[in-house]
Amino acid sequence: MSSPSEPNISQDHGSHHRSVRVVAVVGPTAVGKSALAEHIAVRLGGEIVSADSMQVYRGMDIGTAKTPSAERRVPYHCIDLAEPGDAYSAALYQRAGRAAIADIASRGKLPVVVGGTGMYVRALLDPWEFPAGEQVDNPVRERLEQLADELGADGLHLYLRDKDPRSAELIHPNNVRRVVRALEMLEQGVSYADQHAGFASRESLYDVSVIGLTMEREALYQRINARVDEMLAAGLLDEVRCLLEAGLRAGITAQYAIGYKELVPVLEGARELSDAVDEIKQSTRRYAKRQLTWLRSDERVRWIDVTDLTFEQAAEAALAAIECGHDKRCFAEDAG
Repeated sequence: MSSPSEPNISQDHGSHHRSVRVVAVVGPTAVGKSALAEHIAVRLGGEIVSADSMQVYRGMDIGTAKTPSAERRVPYHCIDLAEPGDAYSAALYQRAGRAAIADIASRGKLPVVVGGTGMYVRALLDPWEFPAGEQVDNPVRERLEQLADELGADGLHLYLRDKDPRSAELIHPNNVRRVVRALEMLEQGVSYADQHAGFASRESLYDVSVIGLTMEREALYQRINARVDEMLAAGLLDEVRCLLEAGLRAGITAQYAIGYKELVPVLEGARELSDAVDEIKQSTRRYAKRQLTWLRSDERVRWIDVTDLTFEQAAEAALAAIECGHDKRCFAEDAG
């Protein structure tokens, strides 16, 4: 299976972007990002740019918690961009997202990015550049994948070690997709090891304020469990049935979405619904933990613990943090 393209770190940060103001709202699933981001957009004259790797798919509405069209108070961008059977990647999202930001800013509006897919958020806001190859119709990757089949995981890793020992040290031999990607990058004149070192850099392409929402673990897990129950009550099982008819299984990414892959065996009569629901809840809780781990390493994020806050209090705290801009002392005073 082809793997998503991985970015290079651009040395040309595009100074013309630096004057574009962007607000980003990040955090784990079910913490309340979407509602808060929309409130910010309404208050500050903005429009939403989704940074969710599953909301790009048409028909995946209930399980991805898309804000229903009739309830949106501002325009939304970067949702419903592809069919579930289509290949999609962070590279494709980057193009769509940056085009949306440019369009919104050109009309004097504020782009408000919201989402929990850390790779998409960074692809959009950081000076990353993706190589030309996409998930499909990439002859170099196809040739390397064939080589992987011929050599096996260990043999392919030894091949990488011979060509680029520094990169081989960073990649486990069993991670064939990553080894293939490193070899593909080598053919493009880029070392995976150099790129990996660049990931630690948290520079911004735009004049961005990043607001992070967090919550005590047990409270968040209760929200996640309740949200899954609400999704089932809203018709998630029927949504999965329709998606299967529309080609969900053909999708490189979509078919593995949490909340969807667990319900396919239920529809096929191979699994009890209650077991699938329990797994969805557990997988979502684990995903929330991974989201927080990804985001905690980004010093640009200004965290707001919303555990004991009303929505209005959380909104005012977020707006105050945005007003502070990049003055960390101002934010520290607010937090104190």
